[in-house]
Amino acid sequence: MKMLRTIGVAAAAVLAVTAGQAEAREQIRIVGSSTVYPFASYVVEEFGATTKYPTPVIESTGSGGGLKLFCAGSGADTPDITNASRRIKVSELKRCQDNGVKSITEAVIGSDGIVLANSVDAPQFKLTREQITLAVAAQVPENGELVKNPHKHWDDIDASLPHEEILIYGPPTTSGTRDAFEELVMEAASEEMEGYGGGYTKIRQDGVYVPAGENDNLIVQKLIQNKNALGIFGYGFLEENTDRIQGSRIDGVAPKPDTIASGEYPVSRSLFFYVKNAHAGEVPGLYDYVNLFLSEKMVGDLGYLKRLGLIPLPKERREAIRQRAGEHEALELADLK
Repeated sequence: MKMLRTIGVAAAAVLAVTAGQAEAREQIRIVGSSTVYPFASYVVEEFGATTKYPTPVIESTGSGGGLKLFCAGSGADTPDITNASRRIKVSELKRCQDNGVKSITEAVIGSDGIVLANSVDAPQFKLTREQITLAVAAQVPENGELVKNPHKHWDDIDASLPHEEILIYGPPTTSGTRDAFEELVMEAASEEMEGYGGGYTKIRQDGVYVPAGENDNLIVQKLIQNKNALGIFGYGFLEENTDRIQGSRIDGVAPKPDTIASGEYPVSRSLFFYVKNAHAGEVPGLYDYVNLFLSEKMVGDLGYLKRLGLIPLPKERREAIRQRAGEHEALELADLK
């Protein structure tokens, strides 16, 4: 399955951020998560091909970058929808409200796992979240205090691991995948590790962890070129490239649709998009796009997006999300606490 389509994106000039009243505009404008991008891109193409509306413009900016653009205000030069591979933060929702974006609707499209993958031409890694943290953390515990991470090879961390250089290509700070990785791997592990005191998420900057931009396909290419490297990205990119890369087992569990859906795989998360309701009356087809994205033919058990690696939510939850989106229910700060 090689399904990542290229959408024509007028990237540079599309999204200058200004505040003000929304003006009539023909095309829906979408920004946000690189993880959600392939799923949203499929919906964008289908929407353009099967409805009377023009094909939306979509740009992969990362979750944080997308929410920054989205929350800058209302107006023709601001996005209508932003995709996110983690939930909007309280600070981001406050920023939206402060900038006059008072009503946004949250939609969950499905589940995803964050994988650590390497080339199929190298041995499969079997790692714990503690070992991963000791590989990527800026500091590690030593004699009761935190010191600069000295680990250069995997067997520096644990003698059972291979004597291979630690090299990990991962998402940048603007990425929701990085936010989720820090929370689900580093923060969770540091809660259990003596010396951290919990909540540690600072990633080293000495060249061992390499931020590789918002295009996860570039990380896949780097793994093919360097068989000793690992890459961090969403499960969908692993699903698309199983002939070339393989996912590591984490805490003894392999990344598979059933283990991600059940939560057994320890690095599982939900995927989101957010809709600016103030734009609905000015941008043709905005809610029709939302309805298509959340339809059974897209996100259901037999939906098209499952073929791209999206893990469907339970049917009852899909129906509840569809209902809330259909009623344009506004997200409140209290919902995030």
